[in-house]
Order: sequence, then structure tokens, then C-alpha cells
Amino acid sequence: MEQLPSKEQILQWITENPGLQAKRDIARAFGIKGAARIELKRILKELEDEGNVAKQGRSYRDPDSLPPVSILVIIGPDAQGDVFARPMEWGGEGEAPRVLFVAKKGDPALAAGDRILARLSPVDVGEYQYEARLIRHIGTNPLRVLGVFRANAEGGRIVPVDKGQDKEWRVGRDMTLGAKDGELVEGEAVGRRNMGLPQARVTAVLGDPSGPRAVSLIAIHQHGIPDQFPDAVIAEADRAEPAPLEGRDDLRDLPLLTIDPADARDRDDAVYAEHDKEPGNPGGFVVWVAIADVAYYVRPGSALDREARKRGNSTYFPDRVVPMLPDVLSGDLCSLHQHVDRACLAVRMRLDAQGAKISHRFVRGIMRSVASLSYEQVQAAVDGSPDEVTGPLLEPVLKPLYAAYAATKLARALRQPLDLDLPERKIELSETGEVKAVSFKERFDAHRLIEEFMILANVAAAEELVRLKKPLLFRVHEEPTPEKLDNLREVAEASGFVLAKGQVLQTRHLNTLLAAAQGTEFDELLNISTLRSMTQAYYFPQNFGHFGLALKNYAHFTSPIRRYSDLIVHRALIAGHGWGKDGLSAQDVEVLEETAKLISDSERRSMAAERDTTDRYLAAYLADRVGAEFTGRISGVQRFGLFVKLDETGADGLIPIRSIGREFYHYDQDSQTLTGADTGMTIGIGQRVTVRLAEATPVTGGITLDLLTIEGGTMPKTAQRRGRYAPRKPGQAAAKDSKLKRKVLRKRR
Repeated sequence: MEQLPSKEQILQWITENPGLQAKRDIARAFGIKGAARIELKRILKELEDEGNVAKQGRSYRDPDSLPPVSILVIIGPDAQGDVFARPMEWGGEGEAPRVLFVAKKGDPALAAGDRILARLSPVDVGEYQYEARLIRHIGTNPLRVLGVFRANAEGGRIVPVDKGQDKEWRVGRDMTLGAKDGELVEGEAVGRRNMGLPQARVTAVLGDPSGPRAVSLIAIHQHGIPDQFPDAVIAEADRAEPAPLEGRDDLRDLPLLTIDPADARDRDDAVYAEHDKEPGNPGGFVVWVAIADVAYYVRPGSALDREARKRGNSTYFPDRVVPMLPDVLSGDLCSLHQHVDRACLAVRMRLDAQGAKISHRFVRGIMRSVASLSYEQVQAAVDGSPDEVTGPLLEPVLKPLYAAYAATKLARALRQPLDLDLPERKIELSETGEVKAVSFKERFDAHRLIEEFMILANVAAAEELVRLKKPLLFRVHEEPTPEKLDNLREVAEASGFVLAKGQVLQTRHLNTLLAAAQGTEFDELLNISTLRSMTQAYYFPQNFGHFGLALKNYAHFTSPIRRYSDLIVHRALIAGHGWGKDGLSAQDVEVLEETAKLISDSERRSMAAERDTTDRYLAAYLADRVGAEFTGRISGVQRFGLFVKLDETGADGLIPIRSIGREFYHYDQDSQTLTGADTGMTIGIGQRVTVRLAEATPVTGGITLDLLTIEGGTMPKTAQRRGRYAPRKPGQAAAKDSKLKRKVLRKRR
């Protein structure tokens, strides 16, 4: 062909030949050879700059169409069960085309979030524009990144907000989703990692990262917490109606009441206690614990059930809650509000005078709370300052509750659960969402009373289901590993205390250690170290006991509004007692172990999100106090520096190793210490320090500190070395490390 094709001819050919899009294919089609290929390259570049074609590798295609082989993300089935997908990359105008996945025999089952390589065929049916057939299953959940978008001529970059990430991500011009410089964005990795920065595409623009309300939003997106209910779930919740009395025990004459934080968003447990009138139990009590009957509204296999299982639990932030259930249930129909009839599962427990449980009996009923009280209200009333609500309830309801609680304290002392004393921080926000104060929550006997009664009810539920031989999810907490115990023993001995070896560990041994440290300068250190030695609790269909609570049988029964595990226990009780058709289903039982893993992971996800949010709020609170001095205690030692917990706020900050002193520090992982190579100074967990705030970054939650004094003394000065750096020979270094370890051991003895 003597004359080069026009742009329109090239565009028409690309559209008509979606499988042949490389430059060599275009050149072959139009007979372009030799030097004319350079001119073809120029025309294609102009078409790309004008947005008429999109270049992908060495191929060119219509930007408003998808290539014949594409990477897709499964977005799940619709109401009719058809599975749809979206393209990973889309540079055209408007929304990406809808793609129907057509499975053939032998294809693996695909779930929402799975990525596949698929062959696409354009169709013209209105509801969708392409049909996809599987080539291969790539995997699930592409790597996600949350960060601040920084625009540039090539498109931009995403600077991650996670303080654990320091690499940036490159974003092409056709992948910015219209994000503006400085906006908070969510992205996901695309393409292959070659030289330079990894590439990402913006998937969501979240707005101003410095806005007060963005703090929890960052955590929600960073940890992938579902925060929007599907329409089908909302519609199902909206159709719910109050449970009828028929077939239930009428508990409305019992003066049950709820005791919660003043800002409680849901109320799922109510309590009542009275002296046991039955003969043979002098000084004993009857304690009722009634729990919201969520199982009546959230039926197995329903849209509500699938969404609740996926979420696993509610997640709580200082400025918002991401609930497990829609608000019409969590905040209304399932919440045990005062003076309204509510469906419940209740347990009646008889305790002896020493607080030991003699017997229990479960019922499915209707209750009516006489009052919705706060912990502060109840404690003030019992301490002699009742208000107009608690005054009439003091003698008939509140004092018997406290008398029964006093008995349970005797049983607790005998059982010896782990007695950690770790204050909980409270972040107070202004109306605009900014941090106005950080304090430590005050704990009252009212808190402990509710905790003890909830533990009693949880034990009763586990024992009842074991008796009925019904499947359930136990709350499992295994004893510490030998390695973690050795680390705790190291810290205890270094602080002058003893945790004996050669015995079967029981919680009373740890309590003896904590009691010995109480009131000393090592009190907080040993509480933190003991907590770190514990394994993480989890859910499982088999029972391995609860080490921390010193209990053989334990399950979560008392919070079904905010925990899916409790809903499973409720269904098991309903099935075991034949209370209705909404009990544990065959499908529930079949996937019980999978559910346990799913909700255990969800719990850890929520804990991480809540912790990250607290870190960001604390960093925001301290951001305008850079240069100020604080006192604190070393809470962690790593090769790269020291972690310090500040006394005033409980915030954790990092002292980088480079800022500790001029000498080299040897890190001993076993003893969790740093030892100066020249001075021999040993730095370890628990030492008191004075620090200067060097940096506080709200968007990441990072706090950097400078070390001023340690144990009241300034850091020793070392002689400044001159000349070239001469590393020690391996033999010399090993000898010096051995000498330093012997020195540390002698100090401890």
C-alpha cells in the first residue's frame, strides 16, 4: 500500500479485529513496510494522546471496548443467580461494560473478589455487553492500598497512609478515577512489577484525609470492613416485625434492666437478681440474664444471615460504629429498650452463698426492661447518690444485684482467673469530630457486676449445649506457649520477681506474680508482659477450654446483636430445646469450622482497625505539641529502636535506634535489651524515660520521639570516632557479644 491509512481506517480495523491489535498486525493488514512503520508509530501515538485508542503492552485497542483476553474481578451473583464480573482495567468513558461469566463443566466455583483471566465475546443483549469464559483462576483479593493521591504529569502517585508501608505506587493517567491532588484514595495493584515503582489504579476517591471524620473511614477501607449493607439486606430488615408472645415464656413481670455505657448504641443484655427462696440454699441467689433474641429475626440462609456472617461482628470507633446488623434491628427491634416488649433468650441461674452456680434453666420469652441505665448512674445510686430514675429501683433491684455480685466475687477468688490491670483509654471527640481529650476510663463495680453475670451466662450456655450434645462454637483460649512463658520469666527475673519453672502453669501462678509487682515501679511492665505472653482467643467447634478465665466450658451467648458467634449459640439452644424452626440448620452445622475461622479472622480485623484508629486520633491530638517533653516507660525493644508508652495519653511512640546515642547497640532478642558497645549501658523493657515529641503524623498514626533521659539520668556520652569505619572481625564480634550477655546475666542476679 503506497499511502498510509487514515486514523479513521486504523480505528475501524482495530474495532473489527479485536484479536489482532499489535502494531505488527496493523502494519501487516495495511501492507506497511520499512521506514513507513515509523510514520505508523507516530499516527498510533497521536490516536493514543487523543484518547481514541488505549495502549496495553504492545497492543492498541478501542478505549471504549475490552480486549478479547482480560483480567476480571468476580462481583458475585445477582438475584437470579447469574455471576457477573468487572474488568480490572477500564479507560473508557462512563461506567465499565457489564460482563456475564459463563461457566462450563469443570470450572471451579468462584466467589466475589476472585480474579480470573477470561476470554471475552461482545454481545448485544442490553443487560450486559460481554460474555466471559474462564482461561484460568488467578486468585482472590488483589493487593489494596490506601493513601493520599499526589497528582503529576504522568497521572500521579499514591502515598500509603499505613505507617508500616514506605513505598509509593504509580498511577497512570487513565487510572486516576478523577482523583485530585491531596485526596484520600483507595487503589489496587495492577500489571506486572518491572523496574521502578509498582503500579496501581484508583478504585475509590474518599475525600479530604485531614478531615476529622476521615480517621475511622481510613481504617474501614484499609482493613476491608464492609460498611454498606446490600439493598436486599436492608429490605429484609425493614420487613421485620416484633415477635409474638405465643409459644414464649412471659417474663414481663420480672424487673429486668440494662446497664451499659452512657453512649451505648445497642442494648442486648438485661439482668435481675433476688435472694433464693427455695429451702436448702441459705444465703443463695437467683440471677436472671436475658439476651436479645436475634435468631428470630436473622434466619439461617437469609440475606441478613449471609451479611452478618460475612461481617462477623460490629466494629466500634470513637465517632461511629460499623454494625453487624442494620440499625432497624440492632438499634430498635433487637435492642432491649426500656418499657417496650422485646423477644429474648433468658437463663435463670441459682447460686449458692459463695457464688457457685448450682443449676440453670433456659427459656425463650418476652421481656420488658424497667430501665436503661448507665454504669455511672448505677454506681452513683449504690454509693448513696440515686437520681429520679435509680431512686425507686435502689432497694428492690440494684441492691440485690450487688449482693449477688458480692457472692460471685467469692467464687471468682476461688477460681483465680487471670487478673490483669490494664487501664482502657477513652478518646473524647468534639461535635466536629476533633479530639478534645484523652483519658483513661474509670472502672466501677457496676462494670465488674455485668462482666461476672455475663461470664456466668456464657458458661451456662456452653454447659447446656454440651449436655444436649448439640454443635456449637466454643470460645477457646489456650495456655501460653513455652517460648512466650520463657520471655515472661526473663522479664520477671530482670525486675526482681520469680515465675517458677517445672509446674503445670495455672492462672493463679501469674496472679501471684502480678500481685507481687502491684504498687512497684514494675507494675505496668509485668501486666503488659503477661498480656503479651497470652495466646489469642478464637472460636472453634471443639472445646479446648478457656485458660484466661480458668474455665472448662465457655461460649459466647450474651451479645448476638454484635457477634455472629453468639447467634450460632442461640440457634443451637433453640434447636436443642425445640423452640422453633429458626434453630441451627444443617447448613450451619456443615460449615461450622469454616464459620469459626471466618469470624475469628473478622474479630482480629476489627481489633486492628480499632487500634489503628486510636493511634491516628492520638497522633492528631499530639500533633500541635511537637517539641514538648513527656514521661513514659519503655514498652518494647527492637533492633531498630525502642517503643515507649506515654504516661499522659497511653500513646505508643518510637525512638529510632539512630537517635539513642552515638555508639553501636547490640540487640538481644531473648532478654529484649539493647546494650551499648562502648559504655555497656543496658536498655530494656519497663525503664522510665523522658522523651521529646519529634513528630506526630495523624494520617498514619505514627509518633516519633527523641530520648532525653533514662531512669532519671542523661544518656552517657561516648568518644567520637575518627577516621574510616572499620567493622570488627566475626570472631571479635562474637566474643564481645558473649561478654555482653554474661554481663547482663550478672546484673540480673
